[in-house]
Amino acid sequence: MEGGSDYSTFPQGPIDKTKVLEVKPFRSLYPMLPSSPEGPAFVCAPPYGPFPAGFSPFYPFIAPQNVSHASQNNHSYHTQTPPASFAAPIRSFRSPEINLSDGFNGEMGSSVGKKRGKVYNLQESGSRQRKARKSDVLDFVASSSKDFVVGISSYERDEGNRQVVTSVLIRYDALRRRLSQMEDAKESPTGIIRRADLKAGNILLTTGVRTNTRKRVGAVPGVEIGDIFFFRIELCVIGLHSQSMAGIDFMTSRGDLEEEPVALSIVSSGGYDDDAEDSDILVYTGQGGNANNKDKQSSDQKLERGNLALERSLRRGNEVRVIRGMKDGVSLNTKVYVYDGLYRIQESWKEKGKSGCNMFKYKLVRMPGQPGAFSVWKLIQNWKDGLSSRVGLILPDLTSGAESTPVSLVNDIDDEKGPAYFTYFPRVKYTKSSRLTQPSSGCNCRSACLPGNPNCSCMQKNRGYCPYTANGVLVSRKPMIYECGPSCPCTPNCKNRVSQTGLRVHLEVFKTKDKGWALRSWDPIRAGTFICEYVGEVIDKVKSRQDGEEGEHDDYVFDTTRVYDSFKWNYEPGLIDEDDSNQSTEEYDIPFPFIISSKNGGNVARFMNHSCSPNVFWQPVMFEENNETSLHIAFFAMRHIPPMTELTYDYGIARSDEGNSDTHRKRKCLCGSPKCQGYFG
Repeated sequence: MEGGSDYSTFPQGPIDKTKVLEVKPFRSLYPMLPSSPEGPAFVCAPPYGPFPAGFSPFYPFIAPQNVSHASQNNHSYHTQTPPASFAAPIRSFRSPEINLSDGFNGEMGSSVGKKRGKVYNLQESGSRQRKARKSDVLDFVASSSKDFVVGISSYERDEGNRQVVTSVLIRYDALRRRLSQMEDAKESPTGIIRRADLKAGNILLTTGVRTNTRKRVGAVPGVEIGDIFFFRIELCVIGLHSQSMAGIDFMTSRGDLEEEPVALSIVSSGGYDDDAEDSDILVYTGQGGNANNKDKQSSDQKLERGNLALERSLRRGNEVRVIRGMKDGVSLNTKVYVYDGLYRIQESWKEKGKSGCNMFKYKLVRMPGQPGAFSVWKLIQNWKDGLSSRVGLILPDLTSGAESTPVSLVNDIDDEKGPAYFTYFPRVKYTKSSRLTQPSSGCNCRSACLPGNPNCSCMQKNRGYCPYTANGVLVSRKPMIYECGPSCPCTPNCKNRVSQTGLRVHLEVFKTKDKGWALRSWDPIRAGTFICEYVGEVIDKVKSRQDGEEGEHDDYVFDTTRVYDSFKWNYEPGLIDEDDSNQSTEEYDIPFPFIISSKNGGNVARFMNHSCSPNVFWQPVMFEENNETSLHIAFFAMRHIPPMTELTYDYGIARSDEGNSDTHRKRKCLCGSPKCQGYFG
C-alpha cells in the first residue's frame, strides 16, 4: 500500500481474491499537484524530500491513461544488440545477467506487466479523478490565442511535435518574463529569492500546457539535438527530462521477476566531477553522497534510484538522453543547457572522489550519425581562447572597431572575399524631413528609473512597468516601447536603455550556399534578448519608390508599411488571472511610414535574411535625443537560439499602392521552412 492506511476500512471476513478492482504499484510516478490553481505555491525541494509541511512531492508528469496494447506496440522501443564498439567486455561493480527481452518496452508511460499472455496496466488508479480536470484543461488551453497551437490535445501532450514543443516553450518563457517583470516592480524584503522560472513552470504543468508527458527511452518528439534551455523546468514542460532538480531521470520497467529502473536522461551540469573534455565521451558521476553539499557530511554513494537505473541501462544497452550544462558566454552567472543527443553507457566503476568517499562513475559514448551539439560549443570556445583559428576567416572585425563587440566575416563556402562595399556605422541616420517635429522631453530621474514611479515620464509611457527584466530581456511586444534616451538625466546603467547599449553577443557574417551573406551568433541567445538595431539612412516613401525601380536595393530596405505575418509572443493573462483588457495589443503603432535603406551604409542587420519561420522579430522603440523624438527598429530573439544558428526575420510583403501591382518585387524564398510561402518582398 502507498502512504498510510486506515485498517478500519478494510473488509472484514474472507476476501474474494478473484475480484481485483484496482491494482496500484508501490512506487507511483504520478505527480502530486494542487487540485486547483489556488492550491499551495510551488516549492523547490529535492525529488525525494524532505518536503515542507503542507506540500506533496512534485513530479511534473502524469502517466498516460488507458494505454492500449496496440499503442504500446506502435511506439515501443526495440532493444537491439549493441554495435561492435560496445561489444567489448564491460567492467561493472554490479552487473547480473539480464535478458534484454524480459518485459522491456521503451515507452513506459505506465508499468506494464505480462501474465498468461495478457497485458495489464498497473497505473490506472486515480484516472477517474483526473478525467474531470483533464476536460477543464482542454477547455482552458483551447481558449488561448489562435496564433499559438490551438489547444493541446491529450495526444499532443503524450506525443509532441516540433510545432507543439516550440509553442509550449514560447508560452512558458512569455509567462516567466511577465512574472519577473511583476516581481521587479515589487519591494520585496532583502534576501528573498525570486524564482519566476519555477512559478511559471508550476502554472503550466498544473494547467496542462506541456507536451511529451509519456516517459520514453530515446528521442523525444519535437526536440532536436542542439536545442538550448536556460532553465531546468523547461526540460520538464517539453518532456526531455522530468526531474526539476535531480540529474538522473528514470522509470521502472516490469520484468518477469521484479520491477527494475531504466535510465532515460541525465543532466551533466558540473555539480560533480564530470569529465566532459571529449565531445563524444562523457564520464558521468552518480548522484547522492552529499559530495557537493558543504552543509552536510559527505558519504559513499549508494546503488539506488538513479544510480541503479544507470547500472541497469548499462546491461540493457538502451539509449540515454544527455543534456549538458554550459556557461553562458554573455552572462557568466547564467547556465545554458544544451541537448547533446543519445548516448549509451559503456562501462561503470567506483572511485574515490575529492571528498574521500566512494562515487560511481559511468562512461557514456555518443551514438554515431548525430549532428554536432556540444562539439560546436567546444569549437567556439577554442576560437574565443585563441586555441584554434576560425576556418575561412576573412576579417576578425568588419566593423573596424565601430562596435564594442567585434563582428567576424567568414567564408568557408567559396573564394568570394566579402560582400559589396558599404560604409559601416552603428547608429541610424535621419534626414531633416524624417524627424518627428513635435517637441518632447525625457524623464527627470536622477538615478536609475524605477517601475511604478509616478514621477518618471518614461515609465508612465510604458504603463508604469519597465519593458525589460532586470537582466535586459524584453518582456512583451508592444505597439511602441519608450526608452530613456540621451536627453534623460538618469544613470547610463538604467535598465530602460537596452537597445542603446550596442551589440551584446558575438555575431558573425558568413557566406551561405544559396542565399548570399547571412548573420549568426557565436553565443547562445535567450528569447527576448536584444540583438541589434536596423541601421541605415531614414528615407521618405517617394525616394524609396524611385529607388525601387533600380531593383537591387530591396535586399537592404526595412519598410514598416509592409504586411507582416502576425504571431503571438506575449504571455496569456488568464494563466495568472489578469484581465485581458489591461494588456495592450501586439500590433505596432508606427506614427508615420518609416523606411530605412542600408544599401550604401548600415550595420550587421543588413545581412539578416528573410524566413517564413523566423527566429527574430522587430520592435519599434522611441527615445528622446537632443529634445527630439527618435524612432528606432530593434531586433529581439523570438525564441532561444543556439550558437551558429542563422538569424532571420520576416521581410514582409509590399502593399499594392494606387492600383499598381507590386508582384514584380516578390522574390523566391529559399528559407526551407515547412511554412515557406515560396516568395517574399
